[in-house]
Amino acid sequence: MYRRLSLLGYGVLSRSGNLTRRSRTTAIFCVNGNCANLNVNPNLFFSFRVFSYLAVRQRKTMDPDDPLNLMKEDGVAVCSQMWIENFRDPERTVSNLAVYLRRFELWVLAYQKVYADETGSYLPRNSIERSAFDDLLALRNAVLDDRFKWGARLNFFIKSPRDKTDYETLSKRKIKIILTTTQPTPFQDRIVQEVLLMILEPIYEGRFSQKSYAFRPGRTAHTVLRVIRRSFAGYLWYIKGDLSTILDGMKVGMIISALMRDVRDKKVIDLIKSALVTPVITTEVDNGEKKKRKKRKYQKKRVLADDEPKPDPYWLESFFGFAPEEAGKNPIWGHCGILSPLLANICLDELDRWMEGKIKEFYRPSKSDVIWNNNPEGEVEQGNTSWPEFVPTSGPDKTHKMDYIRYGGHILIGIRGPRADAATLRKELIEFCDQKYLLKLDNDSLPIEHITKGIMFLDHVLCRRVVYPTLRYTATGGKIISEKGVGTLLSVTASLKQCIKQFRKLSFLKGDRDPDPQPCFRMFHATQAHTNSQMNKLLYTMAEWYRYADNRKKVVNFCSYIVRGSLAKLYAAKYKLRSRAKVYKVGDRTLKRPLKERKGMSPEYQNLLRNGLVESIEGLVYTRMALVPETDYTPFPSNWRPDHEKALIEYLRLSDTKTLEEQRDCIREQGLISPQDFISMLVWNYKRNAVVADHVSTNSWSSKIHNPEGLHLGPSSDYHDQIIRCEKDDGERLEVAHI
Repeated sequence: MYRRLSLLGYGVLSRSGNLTRRSRTTAIFCVNGNCANLNVNPNLFFSFRVFSYLAVRQRKTMDPDDPLNLMKEDGVAVCSQMWIENFRDPERTVSNLAVYLRRFELWVLAYQKVYADETGSYLPRNSIERSAFDDLLALRNAVLDDRFKWGARLNFFIKSPRDKTDYETLSKRKIKIILTTTQPTPFQDRIVQEVLLMILEPIYEGRFSQKSYAFRPGRTAHTVLRVIRRSFAGYLWYIKGDLSTILDGMKVGMIISALMRDVRDKKVIDLIKSALVTPVITTEVDNGEKKKRKKRKYQKKRVLADDEPKPDPYWLESFFGFAPEEAGKNPIWGHCGILSPLLANICLDELDRWMEGKIKEFYRPSKSDVIWNNNPEGEVEQGNTSWPEFVPTSGPDKTHKMDYIRYGGHILIGIRGPRADAATLRKELIEFCDQKYLLKLDNDSLPIEHITKGIMFLDHVLCRRVVYPTLRYTATGGKIISEKGVGTLLSVTASLKQCIKQFRKLSFLKGDRDPDPQPCFRMFHATQAHTNSQMNKLLYTMAEWYRYADNRKKVVNFCSYIVRGSLAKLYAAKYKLRSRAKVYKVGDRTLKRPLKERKGMSPEYQNLLRNGLVESIEGLVYTRMALVPETDYTPFPSNWRPDHEKALIEYLRLSDTKTLEEQRDCIREQGLISPQDFISMLVWNYKRNAVVADHVSTNSWSSKIHNPEGLHLGPSSDYHDQIIRCEKDDGERLEVAHI
């Protein structure tokens, strides 16, 4: 750069005509810093130095409009710092979120996430084009300057990479269609939603109740089932409520007021409010007479070749049909998009806090209850809690207890006590929802059910299973002496009736009592290997979904029976084998053998398969009940938290100075030494002995250096005395060395 600057200055001064050949050379060397004892015109050199200084200063000054200069950190590091700050002080009121809204790293990270959702492939930061950076910066500036409009149809700051439409050359008819019909969410709206989610989610995740499990990272429906198995044992009455009408939409004022309890940033609040207020354009359905559709002529479907792309994964589409009622509804409020579930949890967090207070009020331990032991100090301490369901729950002198759980808009309350307590709680809950959410509930929407009738939640039935003692028999007739049960257990079983209902909805079977599999014609034009592979993925996913059900083997084996029968009927129609029995005879029980030979294929199928000349056919799984994995009964801890929250809490605990002092005190009390102190002692001993050895090379001191007994690293008093003596000896030797 300096060499170019020198040549440029040389050219400017040479064109001025005031320098001779000798003075020009002198000027060049003067720029390089060697202008001493040279005869040069001072005015020309002054102008040249000013020109050089301005050019260098311009080179060092960063351009504020350059998007590459705004990325000072990694976006993931910025998000991690936000999570740490909010978990360190979760109760504080946040007022300055515009600082994070200006961080360009978050916008780049949001662009990468939305790009991956749009195209299906992750885009590294070094692969993003410069034009995308410029458009992203323009979008950020528009949001900060209040120039951004939700739901734009024609004017975009940044477009989707898959959108190749030139909106400037569109005809009026196409523009009218775009403005008046339902269109997918704009790419720029999804980026803004992602940025707001990255800013608000860390703030509220540290504040949310541990009783809510839907729309939160690290918490799934499996977590709810494990919590129910652990905490709801022994409850006699259950209240199951459906508040999903809240997920359909709430008043904007209620959402903003719930949001402003913890967030007081005007920029973010106004941005969310505009997303809720801006109307969403949808296509209006014409209620008039339906136009007669012309019948299309039948077109024979073409069989896909092996090198052609396969259709969408049918197994995934089928599994989505098995989504339970509680998990099948996601809130979408205005233009908030992926921000809507978080806003729904913010609004329903008041209900969670209210129920936590009711749990503490309702809790009344009884000394006469066998699961409670009297502490000698006078306090009541919980005793045998591993089997609380063995204890009778009726009676006024028994322990009264309650628990609560919420998954989205559905709640489940378990009550240990009389039914009158459940009726009182239901009345108070109806009044609370009417006051806070303007939601009119009645007794039918909050039914009180007994455990013996079975409680349906997340397509699993909560019921009570009686436990019998060891049965004894007489020596002569084998008659049972005692059949009296000793207690009950909470059973969480998968609903086979609900499973049949979902299969019928997907046209896999017909009938209720004797379900008959129906052929799966959606896979008619796919190969046998591809069809079996798709159905195996469905069965693996079903087995994982029913992982914590007590009847996992039974329900997964039933699903395998339905899928296997459906494929057998499909292959019978496709290969003209007439019946399922003929298909099982040719293709084996698992349908792993080829049902039809291709042209030019020799009978030695196994030899060709071994050489990789034909496509391998995967047999269906779980065709026998013994092949289905067992139910997962892994113990679930009472203070369970997701892995990311555990890591945050542990990091905050270790970064606290009090924790470090406690660890140091514990190490000193036990007479141990930390690795850091051990290394520091080694370094100190080495430096001390090396300094003395450099000044005084005596034989006695050299022998002391090489003697391993001269270095004591223990925390005893002899060690400190030895250090003092060594310091005195070092002082004397240093004086001798100076003399």
